[in-house]
Amino acid sequence: MRFLEKIVQSISEQILPTACISCQQFQTETICHACLENLHWNSLINYECCFQCGIPLHSSELPSKRCDHCTKSEPFFDKTYCLDRYDGILQDALHQLKYQKRIACAHGLARAWNKVIADPLDFNEVGYLIPVPLSQEKLHTRGFNQSWELARRIDCAPIQKLPRLLKRHHHAEHQVGSTLTARQDAVREMFYIDDRYIGLMKNKTVIVFDDVMTTGATLNEIARILKESGVSLVINWVLLRTTRPPQ
Repeated sequence: MRFLEKIVQSISEQILPTACISCQQFQTETICHACLENLHWNSLINYECCFQCGIPLHSSELPSKRCDHCTKSEPFFDKTYCLDRYDGILQDALHQLKYQKRIACAHGLARAWNKVIADPLDFNEVGYLIPVPLSQEKLHTRGFNQSWELARRIDCAPIQKLPRLLKRHHHAEHQVGSTLTARQDAVREMFYIDDRYIGLMKNKTVIVFDDVMTTGATLNEIARILKESGVSLVINWVLLRTTRPPQ
């Protein structure tokens, strides 16, 4: 299926006009060279960030390379890599993917990741990559899981991608604008591992891919569940990161 998708994508780029997902200029690629260059020089990866949660550090936090929040309340995940800040040049494309169901934006967003951040990452000894799941109710409403649509296009061979490993119970309330404490309460016991995969987890390193990281409550709860199942190391890969989460 991925082979056929790549063929269709390649043909479309050759015979149909393509607008860059960021600047909207028509050219041959889903994200243009100028916007990729912008990301190379101005994205979040160029800043001193907390190695654990990926938040840009204040000057007082630089010596430890860790933010005060992670120092005081250590999360269950071990590392976080973020491509760019939430209010950067990719925000609109992500919104179009999630809320307007423009799956084509997933190609450009994944291409941005592959061109800007994928190469410096160390894939050694990583067992699996999983997307943050949606509940079945949310999946039926939206029609797709945006985190998986991005993750499935990420270049990270030989890591095995397991989109069905993690499951999520349905939660009707929206978390946008919620405080950290409220988000933590909302996601408690929200995730569980499919019984078919539990035996694969022991002593493995698992990458969790998410489209947006705000407070980190969702990713922290996922990391807790994974480590309870025997995972030794949890690494977050995040497309966009808020610069300072709500308290």
